[in-house]
Amino acid sequence: MNLPDIQIRKILYATDLSPNAYHAFGYAVSLASRYDAELSMMHVIEDIPDFDSSVVGYISQQRWDEIKSQHEDEARSSLTGKLIQNREPIAALLGQLGHDARENAPGQTLKTGEIIVKRGNPVEQILEQANAKDFDLIVLGTHGHGAFADAMMGSTSRRVLRRCLKPVLVVRLPD
Repeated sequence: MNLPDIQIRKILYATDLSPNAYHAFGYAVSLASRYDAELSMMHVIEDIPDFDSSVVGYISQQRWDEIKSQHEDEARSSLTGKLIQNREPIAALLGQLGHDARENAPGQTLKTGEIIVKRGNPVEQILEQANAKDFDLIVLGTHGHGAFADAMMGSTSRRVLRRCLKPVLVVRLPD
């Protein structure tokens, strides 16, 4: 039996920016180092249906749009390490993870790709980017919830896994 020649050149790491999500990032960094692949990171600011219309009853549409835009800028800044929010800058954490990966894989370098921040449905945005940018692998974490933690994955990871045409690595996050 001949095994296929697997080529992983571009990896998309999708994160919700939670502290536990960095566990999955370790896998993404390790795979990128081992395959000499470019690693891009993505965060999706989830729109809550009907939330916009209820908020606009309290503040103007213009002010609400400014707040959403500011949140998008903060998420982008957070990913690039320009914003500190009661924890280490994300860039320092990413740098440390990259440093650790390089130590464990001597002679290999970590190629960083895009920082992608989108607004909308996380599943739709991840799938859109996976296809539009032709990623070879998607890495994301999943949270277990309650008694069904071992049997169920988080809804975002489950839907990405079910619908994505690209390989997906789902990493179980620590509790």
